[in-house]
Amino acid sequence: MTESFIKGLSESKQGFNPVFMLMDSEARGSREQVRQLGGMRGLMAKPQKRLTGREIIETPILHNLKEGLSVVEYFISTHGARKGMADTALKTSEAGYLTRRLVDVAQDVIITEEDCGTIMGEERGALKEGEEVIEALRDRILGRVVMDDVVSPITGDVIVQAGGEIDEEASEEIEEAGIEKVRIRSVLTCEAKRGLCRKCYGRNLGTGRMVDLGEAVGVMAAQSIGEPGTQLTLRTFHIGGTAARIAAQSKVTAKMAGSLEFKNLETIAKETGEIVVINRDGEILLHGEKAGARTRYTVPYASVLRVADKQKVAQGDPIFEWDPHTAAILAEHSGTIQFADMVPDITVSEEFDEITGMRRPIIIESKDRNLYPHINVVDKKGKLRSSYPIPIGARIMVQNGQAISAGELLAKTPREIAKTRDITAGLPRVAELFEARKPADPAIVTEIDGRAKFGEITKGQRTVIVRSETAEERSYAIPSGKHLYVRESDRVRAGEKLTEGSINPHDILRIKGSSAVQVYLVNEIQEVYRLNGVHINDKHIEVIVRQMLQKVKIEDPGDTIFIEGDQVDKAAVREENERVLREGGRPATFQSLLMGITKSALSTSSFISAASFQETTRVLTEAAVQGKTDLLLGLKENVIVGRLIPAGTGLRKYRNLKIVHQPEEELQPAPVEVE
Repeated sequence: MTESFIKGLSESKQGFNPVFMLMDSEARGSREQVRQLGGMRGLMAKPQKRLTGREIIETPILHNLKEGLSVVEYFISTHGARKGMADTALKTSEAGYLTRRLVDVAQDVIITEEDCGTIMGEERGALKEGEEVIEALRDRILGRVVMDDVVSPITGDVIVQAGGEIDEEASEEIEEAGIEKVRIRSVLTCEAKRGLCRKCYGRNLGTGRMVDLGEAVGVMAAQSIGEPGTQLTLRTFHIGGTAARIAAQSKVTAKMAGSLEFKNLETIAKETGEIVVINRDGEILLHGEKAGARTRYTVPYASVLRVADKQKVAQGDPIFEWDPHTAAILAEHSGTIQFADMVPDITVSEEFDEITGMRRPIIIESKDRNLYPHINVVDKKGKLRSSYPIPIGARIMVQNGQAISAGELLAKTPREIAKTRDITAGLPRVAELFEARKPADPAIVTEIDGRAKFGEITKGQRTVIVRSETAEERSYAIPSGKHLYVRESDRVRAGEKLTEGSINPHDILRIKGSSAVQVYLVNEIQEVYRLNGVHINDKHIEVIVRQMLQKVKIEDPGDTIFIEGDQVDKAAVREENERVLREGGRPATFQSLLMGITKSALSTSSFISAASFQETTRVLTEAAVQGKTDLLLGLKENVIVGRLIPAGTGLRKYRNLKIVHQPEEELQPAPVEVE
């Protein structure tokens, strides 16, 4: 309906319909709002504090705002309007507080040197969700400095030399050459002693030129992230609580002509002849006919393949299909079904399926912790072939004692795709990530690479054992009802989720190191803003995330001045280690710490800056007890004591310059050569 209405609108008055022009030029209003004006208002969201996926009012509003609403429809729509008003009032203060914390944590990040000389860099590719490119490579690398020469795979010419800036022309050229990844200098890997260097920061987005020495990029980053926060808050208000539908692609087609290559795909053939994928980390590579052109497709579990390995395809040919609305559990072997721990009204209840008109068993949460519902597949001799734990909320699609063939559907869980991703998921999520909080229901993550094996069930908890190729073993207790992402003998990589839920960033830091957690935080924060249609350049978020990882914990002090368990600045440890190594001593070993922005701002080396932020008495008492000295290196402490700030022309480098008057020398006439 939206499509036909927008189409009609675009064709009226030869495309000069004022409402269409207003929307199409993006001057004001979105498709959603125009749809409500002239199409149909649709479903409205119930005002609820928590998002459970069931907060949509069932009666749709059939009229639009031009026709006018009936009394009942008007009453229903007041829900959304009031929700928008309350949201605005509540969240504006929250966005302001987030900005204040961000400014405080990054206020002393200033461009202090030309080049820090690091050999570390970061690989950047296009940002994808499934197969859809969300942010093209050219947009992610524009204005950055490259680590190595960028060479065109087609012509062999150097597009950008190492240490050069990628401008608009070069970024287009890199994209057209089909280069998938580029190694760039990044704020996250900058090794400047204080602040950042010009090369790692790249272009100043305000001027379109390379950043200048003395630029206060920290404050700029904080304002760039905090300002859209106030927009995020007002987002619901604009749509008036209309439930947003999140469409998912169910059929994937070839983007170009070429040949296919299967990578790490495990499949089984159903009796109907369909080939079904039964692992989660399989990929299909499409090699284009042009040199260097290729596309990578991640194939979800339970997808039906429409192609074979090494097959040639034309543009638009179907590659695979899958159901984005349900998470399926498939049988890997043929045999007979046996239900285990499925007790009526305790672990299983019956639900009427409106689509098929049949009653289906559904797994419910049981008070008995010793019951762990699962489906076993046994062969003719009664020997167990495979066992499948069934999560809470799954609908069972087979009967006890039924004979099944490989690839058949055993159970399915509806994915909550229609969750209204409202601002409630926006600002609080951004704050949760910046504060490095542990999620309420974190996913269980594997610490080593290896194969998953199911252990026994004790007290309602199932044990998953991960065994590496070097025979190292780690076991994890999974509570009943948690949806498992792995199956028996699945390959898992360190840092991969074994169960559903958000990953705890501290787990990533512990397992994969500081660079992995930095990339994770940047991508997760960007995801929230992207869903709200706000574009922020990665480098702003990188500046803040860098500040969150400034502290380290000393494990072995060696011959340094530190004590085991000390929390010190990374730069201070590096400096001290260099001094000890020069004298032939043993350097200190340390572990990176991930701190939230509030904690980072309070543990800064300047006590004046920390005291002016929060918990003034505690900060000043500690500073007095420890006899701290404030070197006045940041902006805030200098403003407080009334000195010139060390940014722009106030940089120490410029402040120590002396202007010397040089007397002009009299010009001597040039000797004239006589022939």
